[in-house]
Amino acid sequence: MSEQIASALELSADDRMADIGCGTGLFAAGIAEALRPDHPLLCVDPSAAMLDQLPTSSALSPLRASAEEIADQKVVLPYEQLDAMWLKESVHHVTDPAVTLGGLARLLAPGGPLLVAMLPTTIDYPLFAEALRRYEELQPDPGGIAQHLADAGLRAERTCVEHELRLDKERYLSMVRARYMSVLSTFSDEELDAGIEEIRARHPEPELVFPDRFEFVVGIRENPADTTDPGGGVR
Repeated sequence: MSEQIASALELSADDRMADIGCGTGLFAAGIAEALRPDHPLLCVDPSAAMLDQLPTSSALSPLRASAEEIADQKVVLPYEQLDAMWLKESVHHVTDPAVTLGGLARLLAPGGPLLVAMLPTTIDYPLFAEALRRYEELQPDPGGIAQHLADAGLRAERTCVEHELRLDKERYLSMVRARYMSVLSTFSDEELDAGIEEIRARHPEPELVFPDRFEFVVGIRENPADTTDPGGGVR
C-alpha cells in the first residue's frame, strides 16, 4: 500500500508531504523508508495515543491535529505549502468532507496532488451481516469525494487497486474483536460476540481469503504555468 500511495502521487524525495489521519504511521513510515525524504514527512493525527506509536525516525514529524483543524488552518504547518498529501481510510471520520477537502486543497502547491484512499461502498470482507449493512450505510461514496475535489478546483481522477488477503481465521476474529474497522466500534461487546459466532458458522475454513479493494481518488492542483492559452502557447 505504501508503494501504491507513492506511485499514485508520483512522490519524490524533495516533496513536502503530509499523511492526514496517519494513525500509527504504518504507511508514512513505509514511504519515508523508500524515499528518504529531504523534508520530514508530516504525520498528522488527532490522537496522541496513535502518534506515540510512530516509528522513531528523523524522517517523520508528528503533528497532533484533526483534518478539520489543518484545513481551517487552526494548526499551523511547518511548510507554507505541501507538494503532496494523502488521507488513507480516514475521510469517513471527517464531519463535512466538502469543506475539509476544500481547505486541504488550498494548502497544495501548484501541481500538487491530494489522494483520498478509501474502501468502496461495498466490500467482500468476511464480516457478519449487520456489520456489512451498517458499513454500507456509513461509507462515503468515492464519486462524491471526487466531486468535492473537483469543486475545490482540483483535477479529479479515480482508480482502483486490489490485493488478495489471506488471514488465519482466528487471527482475523481477534482483529474483529479488537474492532479493527471503525464500523465495528458501533457494536456493543455482546453484539460483537454474536457477530463473531455468525462469522464462525459462515466460514468453517481455517484460512480466510478475500479481496481488499481500494478506491484511489486523486485531486491535482493545476499548475498555471502549464495552462495552454487560446493561441496555442503556454502561459
